[in-house]
Amino acid sequence: MVGNERASRFYCNPSRFDRVGAPVRRNLPRRSQDLLLPHYHSELDHRCEADGDLVLADGHRRQPCVLLKEGIQVVHDPVVVDEIAPNRLGMTPARQAEVDQFAVFRPRQSLPRQKGDDILVQQMRAAENAAALLSVVVPVYNEAHTIREILGRVARVPIPKAVIVVDDGSTDGTTQILRDLEASPQVLTRESGAIPFGFEVVVHEKNRGKGAAIRTGLARVTGDMVIIQDADLEYDPSEYPKLIQPILDGKADVVYGSRFLGYPRRVLFFWHTVGNNFLTLVSNMFSNLNLTDMESGYKVFRTEVVKSIRLRCDRFGFEPEITAKIARGGWRIYEVPISYAGRTYAEGKKINWKDGVGALWTIIRFNLLTEGADHAATTLQRVSQLSRYNAWLYEQISPFVGRRILEVGAGLGTMTRYLLDREQVVASDIDPRYLDALRATLGSRHNVVVQQLDLNAPVPGWVAKYSLDTIMCLNVLEHIEDDEAVLRRLHDALSPHGRVLLIVPAMRMLYGTIDETIGHFRRYERDELSAKLRRAGFLVEEARYINLIGVPGWFLNGRLLRRKSVPGLQARLNDLLVPVLRLERHFRPSFGMSLLAVGRKG
Repeated sequence: MVGNERASRFYCNPSRFDRVGAPVRRNLPRRSQDLLLPHYHSELDHRCEADGDLVLADGHRRQPCVLLKEGIQVVHDPVVVDEIAPNRLGMTPARQAEVDQFAVFRPRQSLPRQKGDDILVQQMRAAENAAALLSVVVPVYNEAHTIREILGRVARVPIPKAVIVVDDGSTDGTTQILRDLEASPQVLTRESGAIPFGFEVVVHEKNRGKGAAIRTGLARVTGDMVIIQDADLEYDPSEYPKLIQPILDGKADVVYGSRFLGYPRRVLFFWHTVGNNFLTLVSNMFSNLNLTDMESGYKVFRTEVVKSIRLRCDRFGFEPEITAKIARGGWRIYEVPISYAGRTYAEGKKINWKDGVGALWTIIRFNLLTEGADHAATTLQRVSQLSRYNAWLYEQISPFVGRRILEVGAGLGTMTRYLLDREQVVASDIDPRYLDALRATLGSRHNVVVQQLDLNAPVPGWVAKYSLDTIMCLNVLEHIEDDEAVLRRLHDALSPHGRVLLIVPAMRMLYGTIDETIGHFRRYERDELSAKLRRAGFLVEEARYINLIGVPGWFLNGRLLRRKSVPGLQARLNDLLVPVLRLERHFRPSFGMSLLAVGRKG
């Protein structure tokens, strides 16, 4: 999209509608496609007539089609594509170029309306979702009786997908069945119809375990999302749409299908249910999640999420390992109810009590060890949960906060929530996962805009239009190598007499392994930070140390114990000691764990 143009796309059945301009939301036949011509609200004066014709502003009439009130033309018949080419619509050259740019073919989709969404948001989401590709990783071991059926069911799901089957050393003929399917791809592509479908087979020479097969499959995924599909028919692929919906809606990074929230569910082994509930309980105790089915075989991930995690378990430990590492990384998790048709051991079930014991050890191992963890995300998540401490921190800066604010490095929106009564808030970050989280939680607010911002690059043009009187940069500047250049850019981005509010880690002597691991280039002294603000053109209104009582804990963990992330106990202790921190209002500490600085543009 270029400039401030807005293209809207919406999938509906234009040949059937309950009333003029109201499309019937139904699943449509495979193979049918729509030509979508986005129109700009300010440029056209349409009207939709009862016979389904569309009258454009230039007087051109086209049938069959339906015009939604928001200005979306949906042409139902691919045969008429040439007939409505832009150069035959009597459009201006500029309009022809716009239509050329945005007219696309998409498979039909039928997406549910979300509560609170306006129609434009739904239309734009529908267009984006239609282009999303789902990678399906199918680990398989000795499933000759079910592999054809499960792959056929996967192929019939009306979602663009690429299937990677990993045969983990099967000995019952499964390998040959897969080779035959790979040699004759039309068998599965016929099942998928017009929906894009890719198929790949990878074979392990010997059995290595489910976790190893999943790792092999994940290394080959190319889609926007990944789902793990067992080959035993216990999980129903027709539930893919509801499993991926929270990710498509921007609400989740990971989705678990819960067998205990959904139905129908085959009634089988009591002690298996007890074991599943026990393992979920122990996992939740360590990870502080509230999952109902940690061991579920249906898990969907944004591809960049699962590829950022280093997995090690070879057997059935994949479920507790991935859960521990997702929780530690602070990713957003949703659960949705699913059906479950479990198998008996006579029908081929393979998991046993030994795997349950192994899962218990895996929970303890990967929740207590920090190997491969995203320490910066872990620290951010822990700090975001300190409600008293964060409220105290905002009290320190609130006297300087104006009405039109840019928050740099908003992260999970911990501080943004204190700004919701302001006239305009621009919450920015460089990390896509935090941008998604901000949009999901705060994007519906009329006065909040979420933008990507990289402080290492020149200030983008969109900043100027907000006439900013405040830029908040809390625990961000220390992550920038050339911090003085950033301060100069922030100075230029502010309106006259605007303020920059900084909180940075203080005292060079505290610099240790935690700082190194989470990407701090430095810790600051008060005179050093004040001088840098002045050189950037600011008048220094405030520069003082805060959080005196945090110094011993940071020195202990970062310098003496050489830890790599803020321990949960230290973080919670800081939260409990907020009444002591409030005593700092009566004196100005000569040192502290952090520095608060306020610079005003002259």
